[in-house]
Amino acid sequence: MAQRASTNQVPSIQDDDLEGFAVAVVREEGKWRCSPLNHGALTNLATAETELRELRSSGAVFGLLDVDDEFFVVVRPAPSGTRLLLSDATAAIDYDIAADVLDALNVEIPDIDPDELDDVEPWEEGDLGVLSDLGLPEPVLSVIVAETDLYPDEQLGMIAGRLGFANELSAVLDKLPR
Repeated sequence: MAQRASTNQVPSIQDDDLEGFAVAVVREEGKWRCSPLNHGALTNLATAETELRELRSSGAVFGLLDVDDEFFVVVRPAPSGTRLLLSDATAAIDYDIAADVLDALNVEIPDIDPDELDDVEPWEEGDLGVLSDLGLPEPVLSVIVAETDLYPDEQLGMIAGRLGFANELSAVLDKLPR
């Protein structure tokens, strides 16, 4: 299992040290396009949703967020409401954006002592079928999410590979500051 950071502080929007990435993925006319989202998308679900909605594509639009190399979120705005997948519900104890996702899903934040997080097996919350219409069936995404020995960027890379935009994602990630 990927190691959880030993500090149990909740990062805030002002936390410029928060690592990871936020990428918008668009599929239009049979082609994939990836672009970076602002850093604020890693700390605030509403920010991520707003940026994705502003892309105004006629095709599929979703966001892939690797938050602090601890967990990932798939955000897919739709007219009927945003579809969400959180790879680790226990992250809501330490991270505002994970708590925002659980709140949007009407799921309680897990009642786990922060000092015991390292001993708790992570579980996902949300819509495992969020990308099924694009070619990633729910059972396959379930297997990817269950690979808790992988880091979130590796899991998101597997998603990109299965859907066919690994090169586009890699090109964007190579340009991001690290």
